[in-house]
Amino acid sequence: MCQATVFLRRGEDKQEIMRDVIALEADGDEVRIRSFFDAPQTLRARVRQIDFLKHTVTLEPLEEVVENDG
Repeated sequence: MCQATVFLRRGEDKQEIMRDVIALEADGDEVRIRSFFDAPQTLRARVRQIDFLKHTVTLEPLEEVVENDG
């Protein structure tokens, strides 16, 4: 399977947000991520890096607010 792990980078700190991500939707200043096992999350962030080999996505926050949709 090819799910990704999503990280949020604040300066030098990198925090894991969600594993087994099956979908990522970027819409303006928001990124919505969904996985098999966790409730969807919407973050005010932008995509900083996608590493297809390591199956990782790194986001950069626009604000410190993280919302759960579930």
